[in-house]
Amino acid sequence: MANATLRSDDALVHITFADGSSADFPYIWLRDNDPAGFHPQTQERITDLTAIPLDITPEKIETDSQTLTIWWQGDDTITRFEFGWLSGHRPGRAANDPARTGFLHWRRDLGADGIPRAKADEILASDQALQDWLVQTQKYGLSIVEGLADSTAAGMDVARRIGFLRETNFGVTFEVQSKPNPNNLAYTPIALPLHTDLTNQELPPGFQFLHCLANEATGGGSLFCDGYAIAEDLRATDAEAFALLSTVSIPFRFHDQDTDIRNRKKVINLDEEGQIIEICFNAHLADILDLTPDLMTRYYRAYRQFMIMTRSADYLVTLKLKGGEMVVFDNRRVLHGRDAFDPQTGFRYLHGCYVDRGEFESRLRLLQS
Repeated sequence: MANATLRSDDALVHITFADGSSADFPYIWLRDNDPAGFHPQTQERITDLTAIPLDITPEKIETDSQTLTIWWQGDDTITRFEFGWLSGHRPGRAANDPARTGFLHWRRDLGADGIPRAKADEILASDQALQDWLVQTQKYGLSIVEGLADSTAAGMDVARRIGFLRETNFGVTFEVQSKPNPNNLAYTPIALPLHTDLTNQELPPGFQFLHCLANEATGGGSLFCDGYAIAEDLRATDAEAFALLSTVSIPFRFHDQDTDIRNRKKVINLDEEGQIIEICFNAHLADILDLTPDLMTRYYRAYRQFMIMTRSADYLVTLKLKGGEMVVFDNRRVLHGRDAFDPQTGFRYLHGCYVDRGEFESRLRLLQS
Protein backbone atom coordinates (compact mmCIF):
# COMPACT_ATOMS: atom_id res chain seq x y z
CA MET A 1 0.00 0.00 0.00
CA ALA A 2 1.23 3.48 -0.82
CA ASN A 3 1.64 6.16 1.81
CA ALA A 4 2.16 9.91 1.72
CA THR A 5 3.66 12.48 4.07
CA LEU A 6 3.70 16.27 4.03
CA ARG A 7 7.09 17.96 3.93
CA SER A 8 6.21 21.56 4.63
CA ASP A 9 9.78 22.84 4.64
CA ASP A 10 10.16 21.72 1.02
CA ALA A 11 6.53 22.45 0.02
CA LEU A 12 5.95 18.95 -1.29
CA VAL A 13 4.23 15.65 -0.63
CA HIS A 14 6.54 12.64 -0.39
CA ILE A 15 4.92 9.43 -1.63
CA THR A 16 6.20 5.89 -1.19
CA PHE A 17 4.45 3.60 -3.65
CA ALA A 18 3.43 -0.01 -3.10
CA ASP A 19 6.46 -1.28 -5.02
CA GLY A 20 8.82 0.52 -2.62
CA SER A 21 9.77 3.34 -4.99
CA SER A 22 9.18 6.93 -3.97
CA ALA A 23 8.83 10.41 -5.46
CA ASP A 24 8.31 14.02 -4.39
CA PHE A 25 5.36 16.10 -5.62
CA PRO A 26 5.45 19.90 -5.09
CA TYR A 27 2.26 21.40 -3.68
CA ILE A 28 1.78 23.82 -6.59
CA TRP A 29 2.16 20.94 -9.08
CA LEU A 30 -0.45 18.86 -7.28
CA ARG A 31 -2.94 21.74 -7.18
CA ASP A 32 -2.34 22.63 -10.82
CA ASN A 33 -2.84 19.02 -11.93
CA ASP A 34 -6.05 18.37 -9.99
CA PRO A 35 -7.86 15.81 -12.19
CA ALA A 36 -11.04 17.88 -11.86
CA GLY A 37 -9.22 20.71 -13.62
CA PHE A 38 -9.35 18.92 -16.98
CA HIS A 39 -12.38 19.00 -19.26
CA PRO A 40 -14.08 15.57 -19.06
CA GLN A 41 -14.46 15.19 -22.84
CA THR A 42 -11.52 17.05 -24.38
CA GLN A 43 -9.07 16.45 -21.50
CA GLU A 44 -7.74 19.97 -22.03
CA ARG A 45 -6.83 22.07 -19.00
CA ILE A 46 -9.53 24.34 -17.60
CA THR A 47 -7.77 25.21 -14.32
CA ASP A 48 -6.73 28.86 -14.07
CA LEU A 49 -3.17 28.74 -12.79
CA THR A 50 -3.18 32.48 -12.02
CA ALA A 51 -5.92 31.86 -9.43
CA ILE A 52 -3.67 29.47 -7.48
CA PRO A 53 -1.21 31.04 -5.02
CA LEU A 54 2.37 29.89 -5.55
CA ASP A 55 2.64 29.21 -1.81
CA ILE A 56 -0.51 27.08 -1.66
CA THR A 57 -0.37 24.55 1.18
CA PRO A 58 -2.39 21.46 2.08
CA GLU A 59 -4.50 21.63 5.20
CA LYS A 60 -4.41 17.85 5.47
CA ILE A 61 -4.00 14.71 3.36
CA GLU A 62 -5.43 11.21 3.58
CA THR A 63 -4.66 7.97 1.75
CA ASP A 64 -6.33 4.68 1.12
CA SER A 65 -5.16 1.73 -0.96
CA GLN A 66 -5.71 3.53 -4.27
CA THR A 67 -6.09 7.24 -3.65
CA LEU A 68 -4.41 10.35 -2.25
CA THR A 69 -6.88 13.04 -1.10
CA ILE A 70 -5.77 16.61 -0.36
CA TRP A 71 -7.66 19.42 1.38
CA TRP A 72 -6.13 22.82 0.61
CA GLN A 73 -5.78 25.77 3.00
CA GLY A 74 -7.84 28.80 1.97
CA ASP A 75 -9.36 26.85 -0.92
CA ASP A 76 -12.61 24.89 -1.05
CA THR A 77 -11.07 22.47 -3.54
CA ILE A 78 -10.58 18.85 -2.52
CA THR A 79 -8.15 17.07 -4.85
CA ARG A 80 -8.09 13.32 -5.38
CA PHE A 81 -5.37 11.43 -7.24
CA GLU A 82 -5.07 7.76 -8.13
CA PHE A 83 -1.68 6.47 -7.02
CA GLY A 84 -1.28 4.73 -10.37
CA TRP A 85 -1.59 8.08 -12.15
CA LEU A 86 0.89 9.76 -9.80
CA SER A 87 3.37 6.94 -10.29
CA GLY A 88 3.25 7.47 -14.05
CA HIS A 89 3.69 11.24 -13.78
CA ARG A 90 6.55 11.69 -11.33
CA PRO A 91 8.15 15.15 -11.51
CA GLY A 92 11.62 14.97 -12.98
CA ARG A 93 10.84 11.92 -15.08
CA ALA A 94 9.27 12.11 -18.52
CA ALA A 95 6.02 10.22 -18.88
CA ASN A 96 6.17 7.06 -20.96
CA ASP A 97 5.59 7.82 -24.63
CA PRO A 98 4.69 4.82 -26.81
CA ALA A 99 5.90 6.74 -29.88
CA ARG A 100 9.48 6.73 -28.54
CA THR A 101 10.70 3.47 -29.99
CA GLY A 102 14.40 4.35 -29.85
CA PHE A 103 16.76 4.55 -32.81
CA LEU A 104 19.06 1.95 -34.35
CA HIS A 105 22.01 3.73 -35.93
CA TRP A 106 23.27 2.08 -39.10
CA ARG A 107 26.16 2.38 -41.51
CA ARG A 108 27.27 0.64 -44.70
CA ASP A 109 26.97 -2.81 -43.13
CA LEU A 110 23.17 -2.49 -43.06
CA GLY A 111 23.17 -2.99 -46.83
CA ALA A 112 20.12 -2.83 -49.05
CA ASP A 113 19.02 -6.25 -47.79
CA GLY A 114 18.92 -4.96 -44.20
CA ILE A 115 16.38 -2.23 -44.87
CA PRO A 116 13.06 -3.16 -43.21
CA ARG A 117 10.36 -4.09 -45.73
CA ALA A 118 6.59 -4.31 -45.55
CA LYS A 119 3.79 -5.15 -47.98
CA ALA A 120 1.37 -2.44 -49.06
CA ASP A 121 -1.74 -4.62 -48.97
CA GLU A 122 -1.00 -5.68 -45.38
CA ILE A 123 -0.40 -2.10 -44.21
CA LEU A 124 -3.69 -1.03 -45.77
CA ALA A 125 -5.68 -3.93 -44.30
CA SER A 126 -4.22 -4.48 -40.84
CA ASP A 127 -3.59 -2.11 -37.93
CA GLN A 128 -1.06 -4.59 -36.54
CA ALA A 129 0.89 -4.60 -39.80
CA LEU A 130 0.71 -0.81 -39.87
CA GLN A 131 2.03 -0.60 -36.31
CA ASP A 132 4.86 -3.07 -36.96
CA TRP A 133 5.90 -1.12 -40.05
CA LEU A 134 5.81 2.25 -38.27
CA VAL A 135 7.95 0.96 -35.41
CA GLN A 136 10.59 -0.40 -37.78
CA THR A 137 10.51 2.74 -39.92
CA GLN A 138 11.09 4.96 -36.91
CA LYS A 139 13.85 2.79 -35.46
CA TYR A 140 15.84 2.73 -38.70
CA GLY A 141 14.50 5.96 -40.13
CA LEU A 142 14.10 4.03 -43.38
CA SER A 143 11.94 1.28 -44.89
CA ILE A 144 10.63 -0.02 -48.20
CA VAL A 145 7.00 -0.81 -48.97
CA GLU A 146 6.47 -3.44 -51.65
CA GLY A 147 3.61 -4.37 -53.93
CA LEU A 148 2.11 -0.97 -54.71
CA ALA A 149 -0.28 -0.65 -57.61
CA ASP A 150 0.85 1.16 -60.75
CA SER A 151 -0.94 4.35 -59.76
CA THR A 152 0.17 7.62 -58.19
CA ALA A 153 -2.65 7.20 -55.67
CA ALA A 154 -1.18 3.96 -54.31
CA GLY A 155 1.67 5.58 -52.39
CA MET A 156 -0.61 8.32 -51.11
CA ASP A 157 -3.04 5.69 -49.80
CA VAL A 158 -0.26 4.17 -47.69
CA ALA A 159 0.88 7.58 -46.45
CA ARG A 160 -2.68 8.53 -45.52
CA ARG A 161 -2.90 5.43 -43.32
CA ILE A 162 -0.65 7.50 -41.05
CA GLY A 163 -2.15 10.97 -41.30
CA PHE A 164 -2.51 14.14 -43.31
CA LEU A 165 -0.12 14.81 -46.16
CA ARG A 166 2.16 17.82 -45.73
CA GLU A 167 1.75 20.43 -48.44
CA THR A 168 4.77 22.49 -49.49
CA ASN A 169 5.47 25.02 -52.22
CA PHE A 170 5.88 21.99 -54.52
CA GLY A 171 2.30 20.91 -53.79
CA VAL A 172 0.69 18.11 -51.80
CA THR A 173 2.63 15.65 -53.94
CA PHE A 174 5.57 15.99 -56.31
CA GLU A 175 6.92 14.10 -59.29
CA VAL A 176 10.61 13.22 -59.47
CA GLN A 177 11.47 13.02 -63.14
CA SER A 178 13.52 14.93 -65.64
CA LYS A 179 11.52 17.89 -66.95
CA PRO A 180 12.14 21.01 -68.99
CA ASN A 181 12.79 24.27 -67.12
CA PRO A 182 13.23 22.60 -63.72
CA ASN A 183 13.01 24.64 -60.51
CA ASN A 184 14.72 21.96 -58.43
CA LEU A 185 17.73 19.72 -59.08
CA ALA A 186 15.56 16.67 -58.36
CA TYR A 187 13.81 17.41 -61.66
CA THR A 188 17.03 16.97 -63.63
CA PRO A 189 18.98 13.80 -64.52
CA ILE A 190 22.19 14.89 -62.73
CA ALA A 191 23.58 13.17 -59.66
CA LEU A 192 22.29 14.41 -56.30
CA PRO A 193 24.68 14.18 -53.34
CA LEU A 194 23.19 13.11 -50.03
CA HIS A 195 20.96 15.73 -48.42
CA THR A 196 17.78 16.34 -46.46
CA ASP A 197 14.87 18.06 -48.19
CA LEU A 198 13.59 21.60 -47.73
CA THR A 199 16.05 22.83 -45.11
CA ASN A 200 14.87 26.30 -46.10
CA GLN A 201 11.45 25.66 -44.55
CA GLU A 202 10.62 26.84 -41.03
CA LEU A 203 9.81 23.20 -40.28
CA PRO A 204 11.28 20.77 -42.81
CA PRO A 205 8.92 17.89 -43.65
CA GLY A 206 9.14 14.75 -41.55
CA PHE A 207 8.74 11.43 -43.36
CA GLN A 208 9.12 11.30 -47.11
CA PHE A 209 7.40 8.74 -49.35
CA LEU A 210 8.93 8.08 -52.78
CA HIS A 211 6.85 5.67 -54.85
CA CYS A 212 8.70 4.26 -57.85
CA LEU A 213 6.41 3.84 -60.84
CA ALA A 214 9.24 3.30 -63.34
CA ASN A 215 13.02 3.11 -63.13
CA GLU A 216 14.15 1.86 -66.53
CA ALA A 217 16.88 4.39 -67.30
CA THR A 218 20.56 3.60 -67.03
CA GLY A 219 21.76 4.87 -63.65
CA GLY A 220 19.41 6.49 -61.15
CA GLY A 221 20.35 4.35 -58.16
CA SER A 222 19.15 5.64 -54.77
CA LEU A 223 21.63 6.58 -52.02
CA PHE A 224 20.96 6.72 -48.28
CA CYS A 225 22.90 7.26 -45.07
CA ASP A 226 21.96 7.62 -41.41
CA GLY A 227 22.63 11.24 -40.45
CA TYR A 228 22.40 10.36 -36.76
CA ALA A 229 25.23 7.84 -37.13
CA ILE A 230 27.41 10.38 -38.94
CA ALA A 231 26.73 13.02 -36.29
CA GLU A 232 27.52 10.63 -33.45
CA ASP A 233 30.78 9.62 -35.11
CA LEU A 234 31.65 13.28 -35.59
CA ARG A 235 30.95 13.94 -31.92
CA ALA A 236 33.37 11.13 -31.00
CA THR A 237 36.16 12.13 -33.38
CA ASP A 238 35.95 15.92 -33.74
CA ALA A 239 34.34 17.61 -30.75
CA GLU A 240 34.94 21.12 -32.06
CA ALA A 241 33.27 20.41 -35.41
CA PHE A 242 30.31 18.79 -33.67
CA ALA A 243 29.95 21.76 -31.31
CA LEU A 244 29.97 24.25 -34.18
CA LEU A 245 27.43 22.35 -36.28
CA SER A 246 25.12 21.88 -33.29
CA THR A 247 25.23 25.47 -31.99
CA VAL A 248 25.71 27.76 -35.01
CA SER A 249 22.85 28.27 -37.48
CA ILE A 250 23.37 29.05 -41.15
CA PRO A 251 20.96 30.39 -43.80
CA PHE A 252 19.10 28.19 -46.29
CA ARG A 253 17.03 29.47 -49.19
CA PHE A 254 14.84 28.22 -52.03
CA HIS A 255 13.62 30.70 -54.60
CA ASP A 256 12.01 30.60 -58.01
CA GLN A 257 9.58 32.87 -59.86
CA ASP A 258 6.79 32.11 -57.37
CA THR A 259 8.47 31.70 -53.98
CA ASP A 260 11.37 32.89 -51.85
CA ILE A 261 11.48 30.78 -48.68
CA ARG A 262 14.37 31.25 -46.25
CA ASN A 263 15.27 30.04 -42.79
CA ARG A 264 18.24 29.49 -40.54
CA LYS A 265 19.08 26.03 -39.30
CA LYS A 266 21.76 24.21 -37.35
CA VAL A 267 23.04 21.20 -39.29
CA ILE A 268 22.85 19.06 -36.13
CA ASN A 269 19.99 19.69 -33.71
CA LEU A 270 19.96 18.38 -30.14
CA ASP A 271 17.36 18.04 -27.42
CA GLU A 272 17.85 19.33 -23.88
CA GLU A 273 19.74 16.16 -22.93
CA GLY A 274 22.17 16.45 -25.84
CA GLN A 275 20.60 13.69 -27.92
CA ILE A 276 20.55 14.17 -31.69
CA ILE A 277 16.99 14.77 -32.88
CA GLU A 278 17.38 16.35 -36.32
CA ILE A 279 19.78 16.76 -39.23
CA CYS A 280 19.38 19.70 -41.64
CA PHE A 281 21.90 19.35 -44.42
CA ASN A 282 21.46 20.46 -48.00
CA ALA A 283 24.51 21.91 -49.73
CA HIS A 284 22.40 23.01 -52.71
CA LEU A 285 19.98 25.05 -50.61
CA ALA A 286 22.64 26.57 -48.36
CA ASP A 287 22.55 30.34 -48.81
CA ILE A 288 25.59 32.64 -48.63
CA LEU A 289 27.15 32.05 -45.22
CA ASP A 290 26.96 35.24 -43.18
CA LEU A 291 29.04 34.28 -40.16
CA THR A 292 31.58 36.66 -38.68
CA PRO A 293 35.07 36.38 -40.19
CA ASP A 294 36.58 35.01 -36.98
CA LEU A 295 34.03 32.15 -37.03
CA MET A 296 33.80 31.58 -40.78
CA THR A 297 36.96 29.54 -41.35
CA ARG A 298 36.37 27.30 -38.32
CA TYR A 299 32.78 26.71 -39.40
CA TYR A 300 33.77 25.90 -42.98
CA ARG A 301 36.16 23.25 -41.67
CA ALA A 302 33.39 21.61 -39.59
CA TYR A 303 30.79 21.91 -42.37
CA ARG A 304 33.17 20.48 -44.95
CA GLN A 305 34.08 17.58 -42.66
CA PHE A 306 30.41 16.66 -42.24
CA MET A 307 30.02 16.82 -46.03
CA ILE A 308 33.03 14.53 -46.52
CA MET A 309 31.51 12.01 -44.12
CA THR A 310 28.21 12.00 -46.03
CA ARG A 311 30.14 10.95 -49.12
CA SER A 312 32.13 8.20 -47.41
CA ALA A 313 31.40 4.62 -48.40
CA ASP A 314 31.50 3.80 -44.66
CA TYR A 315 27.95 5.14 -44.29
CA LEU A 316 26.43 4.59 -47.71
CA VAL A 317 23.61 2.18 -48.54
CA THR A 318 22.62 1.99 -52.20
CA LEU A 319 19.80 0.33 -54.10
CA LYS A 320 17.83 0.73 -57.28
CA LEU A 321 14.12 0.99 -56.68
CA LYS A 322 11.82 -1.13 -58.81
CA GLY A 323 8.36 -0.29 -60.07
CA GLY A 324 5.86 -0.98 -57.28
CA GLU A 325 8.33 -0.20 -54.48
CA MET A 326 8.19 2.84 -52.24
CA VAL A 327 11.01 4.01 -50.01
CA VAL A 328 9.94 5.78 -46.82
CA PHE A 329 12.41 7.68 -44.67
CA ASP A 330 12.69 10.30 -41.94
CA ASN A 331 13.72 13.40 -43.88
CA ARG A 332 15.10 15.00 -40.72
CA ARG A 333 17.41 12.06 -40.03
CA VAL A 334 18.20 10.05 -43.16
CA LEU A 335 20.07 11.78 -45.98
CA HIS A 336 19.11 10.68 -49.47
CA GLY A 337 20.48 11.21 -52.98
CA ARG A 338 20.80 9.47 -56.31
CA ASP A 339 23.22 8.61 -59.06
CA ALA A 340 22.94 10.43 -62.38
CA PHE A 341 20.76 8.75 -64.99
CA ASP A 342 20.35 8.95 -68.73
CA PRO A 343 16.73 9.78 -69.65
CA GLN A 344 17.43 8.69 -73.22
CA THR A 345 17.80 5.07 -72.09
CA GLY A 346 14.46 4.65 -70.35
CA PHE A 347 11.74 6.20 -68.26
CA ARG A 348 12.39 7.07 -64.59
CA TYR A 349 9.40 8.29 -62.58
CA LEU A 350 8.96 8.59 -58.81
CA HIS A 351 5.92 10.11 -57.12
CA GLY A 352 6.42 11.64 -53.69
CA CYS A 353 4.68 13.13 -50.68
CA TYR A 354 5.43 13.94 -47.04
CA VAL A 355 3.82 13.19 -43.67
CA ASP A 356 5.07 15.21 -40.72
CA ARG A 357 6.63 13.58 -37.68
CA GLY A 358 3.76 14.72 -35.48
CA GLU A 359 1.24 12.79 -37.58
CA PHE A 360 3.53 9.75 -37.67
CA GLU A 361 4.01 9.72 -33.89
CA SER A 362 0.31 10.34 -33.22
CA ARG A 363 -0.67 7.30 -35.28
CA LEU A 364 1.96 5.19 -33.53
CA ARG A 365 0.67 6.21 -30.08
CA LEU A 366 -2.91 5.36 -31.00
CA LEU A 367 -1.90 1.99 -32.40
CA GLN A 368 0.31 1.17 -29.41
CA SER A 369 -2.51 1.98 -27.00
